[in-house]
Amino acid sequence: MFKSGFVTIIGRPNVGKSTFINKVLGQKITITSDKPQTTRNNISGILTRDTSQIIFIDTPGIHKPKHKLGEFMTQEAINTLKRVDLIVMMTDGNESFGRGDQFIIDKLENVKIPVYLVVNKADLTEDVSKLKNNIDKFKAAYNFKGIFSISAQRGDNVDRLLKDIENELEEGPKYYPDDQITDHPEKFIISELVREKVLRLTREEIPHSVMCLIEYMEYDKVNPRLINIHASIIVERDSQKGIIIGKGGSMIKEIGTLARKDILYLLGNKVFLDLHCKVVKDWRNKDFHLRNYGYTEIL
Repeated sequence: MFKSGFVTIIGRPNVGKSTFINKVLGQKITITSDKPQTTRNNISGILTRDTSQIIFIDTPGIHKPKHKLGEFMTQEAINTLKRVDLIVMMTDGNESFGRGDQFIIDKLENVKIPVYLVVNKADLTEDVSKLKNNIDKFKAAYNFKGIFSISAQRGDNVDRLLKDIENELEEGPKYYPDDQITDHPEKFIISELVREKVLRLTREEIPHSVMCLIEYMEYDKVNPRLINIHASIIVERDSQKGIIIGKGGSMIKEIGTLARKDILYLLGNKVFLDLHCKVVKDWRNKDFHLRNYGYTEIL
């Protein structure tokens, strides 16, 4: 019997949802950083085995929105709850049960889909009794189908979790070809890889106000083994543009160098990456720009 199904992963920001997806697939399809709200769109990761195909949906961290982009991100995650076969609520084992967790659980009360509680970052846990008390609070708040303690970074207990997920799914078709690991186009992944480098290299307000657009991407007319990519890093203020460019162009050069390595691995071709920085004032609160940048669900 071949099983298949859709599994959404929800949780507060920075609990390790994207790290888990990348670990399961053995390849980076969704970006990670230590900044909250790194993931902005629902991203599907497709795990195909001999006996099953599991489509994991990596969602933005659920948080209290401060702008229209934040509203989109939170609604993106919540909208998946009624469209899947299984829900994984992921939490950081070193963070106490809080209002954000209760907000998510309140949303779960409205669905009739099995929910697993996955306590991540077990490898970083120092106080086991505190961890157990925290899990008890989750158990008291909701009747979970199963509870797992894992390390998405190291892979601890991940195989056991995958086995239980597969057992929970019903018989179904193979939705995607064996070699497909995501439903997002290459341009989207490339733009996210560039944004990831910005998140890792900058601080303060920059990470939350940045967006990357691939202006065009095509094979070089002279060298067919070379792919030319022209991309724009979008920020909201002139001062932010100065930070992105850096002294003598040093910052944007470093962003490009780091991003090019990941893009090369993704595409398997030599890459020429041309980066520019543009200011689009207050784009996170303007419907026109949100539509243009792909955030259309709430508009």
